[in-house]
Amino acid sequence: MNSSKSKLPLYLKVAQGLEGQIQHGAFRLGDPIPSIRDLSRQQGVSISTVLQAYFWLENRGWIEARPKSGFYVKQQAQNLSPEPAYRPSEPRPKAISIGDLVVEVLRTCGRPVKFPLGAACPSPDRMPNRALNTIIRRISRRNPAHSTNYDVPPGIPALCRQIAKRSVEHGCNFSPRDLIITCGALEALNLCLRTIGKSGDVIVTESPTYFGVLQAIDSLGMKAIEIPTHCRTGVNLELLEESIKKHRVRAYITMTNCQNPLGYILTDDKKRALVDLLARHEIPLIEDDVYGDLAFDTNRPRTAKSFDRQELVMLCGSFSKTIAPGLRIGWVQGGRYHAGIERLKLLTNLASPSLLQLAIAEFMESGGYDRHVRNLRVAFEQQVQMVSQAVAKYFPEGTCVSRPAGGYVLWVELPKNTDSVSVYRAALAEGITISPGPIFSPSGKFRNYIRLNCGRTWSEELDRALLKLGRLCESR
Repeated sequence: MNSSKSKLPLYLKVAQGLEGQIQHGAFRLGDPIPSIRDLSRQQGVSISTVLQAYFWLENRGWIEARPKSGFYVKQQAQNLSPEPAYRPSEPRPKAISIGDLVVEVLRTCGRPVKFPLGAACPSPDRMPNRALNTIIRRISRRNPAHSTNYDVPPGIPALCRQIAKRSVEHGCNFSPRDLIITCGALEALNLCLRTIGKSGDVIVTESPTYFGVLQAIDSLGMKAIEIPTHCRTGVNLELLEESIKKHRVRAYITMTNCQNPLGYILTDDKKRALVDLLARHEIPLIEDDVYGDLAFDTNRPRTAKSFDRQELVMLCGSFSKTIAPGLRIGWVQGGRYHAGIERLKLLTNLASPSLLQLAIAEFMESGGYDRHVRNLRVAFEQQVQMVSQAVAKYFPEGTCVSRPAGGYVLWVELPKNTDSVSVYRAALAEGITISPGPIFSPSGKFRNYIRLNCGRTWSEELDRALLKLGRLCESR
């Protein structure tokens, strides 16, 4: 038996069994499913277990309760809203032109708003705050001098060991000495870019892509080539190779797992093909894997790094999306560029915070991290489903929604004439933040797109906020 599946809660095993039957057509739209008592008897589980399973399926939109009748297979959000369109175009190097808008959006991240659907941050109640605070207090009592020295690269040995140990899960086999602890994944990305490039160099990115990547490129005086990216299958490798042949490309930055903002996971075959393509042209790959642990599948997906035989892939990770954004602890495995990254880390800020590294290492070693992430995957998948259904119900006709395979953001294509920047500003006045589409493109494309954070715990208030946001989209 798959060990990761054996660790699933019993109700989730029951629910996923029924989900599979619905997906494969054993139960069709409108069909009744077994009563709670019948399924309890058939599966040999308690009634409360079946109730939990049905609640999970209901939250995901697979079934609905009908008064005095039972549970029935319902229409899925997938059948209500199509996916965003893929529109290929000729990639060309461009200076990044969205800096002012990004700064405007980032300034709102720290504002106390009622519905923060812009920044990709989970609800505080989803994070292991109590466990981490307990660990921090214990470390402070046991070792009050924990931060009286600089833990220069690679960083705290205990944390490097834990990251190296987990690397096997995504197809790698790191040594603790292969790693460098950074102040978040964004510092890791910056260090990688600074190590391999200089002002004027051309960096290839996906389109759309995380705006932090674009700002890192812009801050170093580099240009970007944006490759149109499909919301299910990822980057077009033919367009990528064509760009490499036409332009002097210095590096390619990608998120192969749970891409932000599209949410796809590249297949292993495509990851291998991508690494092979770049290796043929001796082009380094910077892989951002901050959402990799949040894939909805019970098996953690492999990284592109796992197919790297020439040490050209620099793999960046972080605990911001799984433990707490404010910790600002990330890491990088730099391959053949390790020495250069280490040197720049020393020259930039010498070291990363010691206490937080110690706390994360202890949380991982205790098994708390693995338990937490298993629960987080289930919760985020449910929340993505709930927000998807609300968008399908409340947003203007013609709205399209992505189908993430992991993470907790949705990429939403609004009707063609909608101005997402105008929607962003109107929503902010109502206490709702969103991320407007243009900040995910070097040239400000995606004017009628928004990204929604689904990391907030579902509530009736959130449902009403999405109704209000849908009405704002209609009027803009």
